[in-house]
Amino acid sequence: MMKHFLLSLTKSYISRWIVLLIDIFLVIVSFLFAYFIRFNASFDFDLYNLIIQLPVIIVLSTLSFMLTGSFKGIIRHTGIRDVFNVFLGGTLLAVMTIFIVFANRIVNVYEGFTIPISIIIIHYFVNIFILTLSRFVLKAFYEIITSELSTTTNVLIYGAGSSGTLTYGALNKDAKSKYEVISFIDDDKNKINKRIDRVPIINFASVTQQYVEKNTIKEIIISIQQISPNRLLEITDYFSPLNVNIKIVPPLSSWINGSLNSSQIREIKIEDLLDRAPIIINNPILNRDLNDKVILVTGAAGSIGSEITRQLSNYGFKQLILVDQAESPLYELQQGLLQDNVKNISVIVADVRDYSRMNTIFEEFKPNKVFHAAAYKHVPLMEAFPYEAVKINVLGTKNIADLSLKYGVERFVMISTDKAVNPTNIMGATKRIAEMYVSALSAENSKTIFSITRFGNVLGSNGSVIPLFKKQIENGGPLTVTHKEITRFFMTIPEACSLVLEAGTMGDGGEIYIFDMGESVRIFELAKKMIHLSGLKYPEDINIEISGLRPGEKLYEELLADQEKTISTYHDKIMIAKAIKVDALNVKLMIYNLRDISDTSDKEKLVCLMKQIVPEFKSNNSEYEKYDKLVVNT
Repeated sequence: MMKHFLLSLTKSYISRWIVLLIDIFLVIVSFLFAYFIRFNASFDFDLYNLIIQLPVIIVLSTLSFMLTGSFKGIIRHTGIRDVFNVFLGGTLLAVMTIFIVFANRIVNVYEGFTIPISIIIIHYFVNIFILTLSRFVLKAFYEIITSELSTTTNVLIYGAGSSGTLTYGALNKDAKSKYEVISFIDDDKNKINKRIDRVPIINFASVTQQYVEKNTIKEIIISIQQISPNRLLEITDYFSPLNVNIKIVPPLSSWINGSLNSSQIREIKIEDLLDRAPIIINNPILNRDLNDKVILVTGAAGSIGSEITRQLSNYGFKQLILVDQAESPLYELQQGLLQDNVKNISVIVADVRDYSRMNTIFEEFKPNKVFHAAAYKHVPLMEAFPYEAVKINVLGTKNIADLSLKYGVERFVMISTDKAVNPTNIMGATKRIAEMYVSALSAENSKTIFSITRFGNVLGSNGSVIPLFKKQIENGGPLTVTHKEITRFFMTIPEACSLVLEAGTMGDGGEIYIFDMGESVRIFELAKKMIHLSGLKYPEDINIEISGLRPGEKLYEELLADQEKTISTYHDKIMIAKAIKVDALNVKLMIYNLRDISDTSDKEKLVCLMKQIVPEFKSNNSEYEKYDKLVVNT
């Protein structure tokens, strides 16, 4: 019963009027104490004078506290600013008291009223001391109660450097969750057995199962800036068997206003273990190019389109039109934006294949910028249904690009894929044909700026290997990898979408923008890292099975075609692929033919024409390999 009473007490705040009354009471106490000190700890003073002085002191203290607002601060959060307000209130009280004393000597309004200056000075120092002390005593009392009532989480901080000490401070400041830092862990021998704020620093090897159980350790927080992925993997591998939750402090660049908040400390993600530095784009030109503009996003409900939308919501656009045929994800995106209080959003369920419907949308909203993210991207599925891939990836892109030109859109940005480079599957080939069409339009006009962004796999996107591995781990395995040597480039969804927005400000049209994505990642190694990250062991707990390459799949992805060259931009991680020149008229004619064939569902004619349009399209592990010879012979 008492515990519940105290818990409810800690959740409520003391009324500021009660704080004011307590402060006035303490002023009276300190005034009596000042007399006591002035007369050498005796009561040898005129009690009558003291009694007639107290009402004046009460009135003046009330007035000074009201003017400075020193009683308005929340006691449990007392800080330097609150102490300064107390100092101002005490100082103002002392100044007004001296003024009243000297004024009364001149006009003699309050007969017999006088206070020795020595009493006023002593009262000034004692008053500020008692008022300040009372606040910190109450704050300490509150912390003791909450500490006793709340559940404490014992943690270790890996890293006894500046980042580690800042993490320690952030955990101590957290009022919602109670953390107790038992020890720091560090690799530096010079720091071992020393202390930071009475917390010992221990070495890596000291953290054993016995140590964890003895100290009831629940979490280990890795707080080392610029830690290498390999070292991070070593640390997680070592601590995983200890049955503790392993977390990491984010990079300094993502701290809120340069300060770390305990809520930012998060679980380790697979992207933390990939050997590539995150790409950060901060382009002030985006504000100029996006503010007060009407922006259209196709495929807005997809993993890329939705992230583009979220990033666009940070700018002052005039209108944001979100188009997708998937109504449920589109509804979820809409609700999320409404919850974030994003204004001027138009959500439209529509299909980019429907030219008439798209024309109506362009005619109504007249967008200034278009980000075209609508596409089919699953390689095996598109290998089975090439006509659907053509209708969405080629003809859907054609519709949006043509309408952008028709309605004078300032800039059209197409989202492509690394699978469009030397394609070995239907999906990649359709994206390459779409690229060629956009390039052809760009070469023919100067009214609309057409740009293309090309990047590899994004972590956590729909169809990505990461969600698949997570689901397989939850089901107890095994993890399936198509080939032991297969590699892919990876980036995060926010990075990929930052590139898309960046491309919306660069170049004069016709460029293909690519990322310096670092080294490609072996999917087999990625699978092993995800097993380790889940606190399991390979192959003891979960095995990895080689399932064989899927239709159209190739071992190594590329970002550049053989004949393409790159030129640098002002951002060292973004390059422009000097694309192969295309015969605009011929490409457009063949795409018209492609449109007619796609309606007949004639696979042979459709795929053969695609291979004519894209000569470098060579099918791999696919039923369409036989058509490569047919195209060569014709």
